[in-house]
Amino acid sequence: MFAKSLAFLQEGRCQAGRVFEWAGRAGGKVTLLRGPASFRRATAKPVPCGKRRGDGNTLSSSSPSPLASQVPAMPFSNSHNLLKCKYSAEDEYPDLSVHNNHMAKVLTLELYAKLRDKKTASGCTVDDVIQTGVDNPGHPYIMTVGCVAGDEECYDVYKELFDPIIEDRHGGYKPTDQHKTDLNADNLQGGDDLDPNYVLSSRVRTGRSIRGFCLPPHCSRGERRAIEKLSVEALASLEGDLNGRYYALKNMTDAEQQQLIDDHFLFDKPVSPLLLASGMARDWPDGRGIWHNDNKTFLVWINEEDHLRVISMQKGGNMKEVFTRFCTGLTQIENLFKSKNYEFMWNPHLGYILTCPSNLGTGLRAGVHIKLPHLGKHEKFGDILKKLRLQKRGTGGVDTAAVGGVFDVSNADRLGFSEVELVQMVVDGVKLLIEMEKRLEKGQCIDDLIPAQK
Repeated sequence: MFAKSLAFLQEGRCQAGRVFEWAGRAGGKVTLLRGPASFRRATAKPVPCGKRRGDGNTLSSSSPSPLASQVPAMPFSNSHNLLKCKYSAEDEYPDLSVHNNHMAKVLTLELYAKLRDKKTASGCTVDDVIQTGVDNPGHPYIMTVGCVAGDEECYDVYKELFDPIIEDRHGGYKPTDQHKTDLNADNLQGGDDLDPNYVLSSRVRTGRSIRGFCLPPHCSRGERRAIEKLSVEALASLEGDLNGRYYALKNMTDAEQQQLIDDHFLFDKPVSPLLLASGMARDWPDGRGIWHNDNKTFLVWINEEDHLRVISMQKGGNMKEVFTRFCTGLTQIENLFKSKNYEFMWNPHLGYILTCPSNLGTGLRAGVHIKLPHLGKHEKFGDILKKLRLQKRGTGGVDTAAVGGVFDVSNADRLGFSEVELVQMVVDGVKLLIEMEKRLEKGQCIDDLIPAQK
C-alpha cells in the first residue's frame, strides 16, 4: 500500500491544534483520520474598567459603545467582547482546575490580571490567545500547548505567557537564546542512500507566515483573500521542476477534488475542537487552497493552520534530494515575496513565526515512513528514539497504529536547531534504526548500538 502512495503527506497535530490527516488507502478507500475529541464560569461583579487611551496596548473605555456594534457570538470563534472590562480579573479568569496543557500551567490569576487589558495593534487579546486551551483541557498523558498567536506581535505583547510555554515546550529554550537558520542543502552530510527496502517515503515540511497580516486564528476575510492572491501570484512564477498549478478549495471541480484525494493532497475543514476554538475554521473554505508542482513532489497549502505550509516529498529514501528541493523551493518563494515588498515573519530569538508555539524556529518536520517490524516491538524502541531526538507516529500519523510495522519517524525538535541540523538528525538516526532492524531480523542483540542521550 505505502509503496504506491504518498501517505507521508499527513501532517502532525500542531500542539495547540491540528488533528486531521490523510492516511492513505485502506480497503480501496481513502481514509480521513481525525484526532480524538477533547473534554468547560461566569460570575457578575461589575468593577471599574481601567481608563487608558486606545494606544494599541490597552482596551479603551473611551471607545464607542460595544453594544452598538456587537454581533451574535458564533460557536468556536474568537468573539471576546469589550464588556468584559466591566468585570474583575477574578470574575473573568478561566477555570483551569482540570487542565493539562502548557498554557494552564503558566497562566495564574495574577498573570491574567496583568495581561487581560492589553491588546496587539490588530486587537488580539490574551483571551483570544488562550481560548483553545480553555475549551480543550487536554489529556492526562498528552501535554498540548493550549494557546495560539493571533498575530506576530502576540509573542511580544504576551511574552510573559509565551516565554515560559516556549521554554517548557522546547526543552529549556531561554528568552535570551538565539535561533539558527541554515537552508543550504549542501551542508547536509549523506542522506541520498537510505535503504529503500526499509524507507518507503521521505518528506520535509515547514510553515511560513507573511509579515503584515494577522495569523489564521485572528485574520479577517479580506486579509485571508489577500494572502491567497499574493501567494498564488508568487507560486505562479516558479519554473522548471517547480512549475505547477493552484486549486482553490471553494471552486474546484469534482474531478479535481477526487484527484487531490487520490494523491493524498487535500486538506479538509477542521473538525478538531482544538482548531475550532482557535477560530481557524472561520469562513471555510474561503481563501484556502492547494498548490503543487507538476511532478507532485512539492506542495503548498494556503491559509490552513499557517499562511503557508510548504512540503517536499517523494517515494524512497533519498532525503538529500527531498531536502534540496525543499530548500530551493522555499528560497525561491521567499525571494518572490520579497520582490513584491513582503517578507516572512522571523526574528533572531524565535526564528520563523508561526501560529502554534510548538512550530516556532524552523517549523520543520523531516521524516520517513519506515518498516521496522522487529524494532517497533522492542521494549527499548521508545527510549532509542528519544535518545536520537526523534519521534514516532503510527502509519497514518498522529493517534494511529503502526500497520505492518510501518512507522512515521521524524525529528522531535523545532526550535534552537537549524534546518540542516534537524534533517541530519533524521538521516543519521534512520540509518541506525535500519542497522538495528537488520540485527533483529537475524536474532542478534542491539544493546551495543543503543546511543547515549544526545
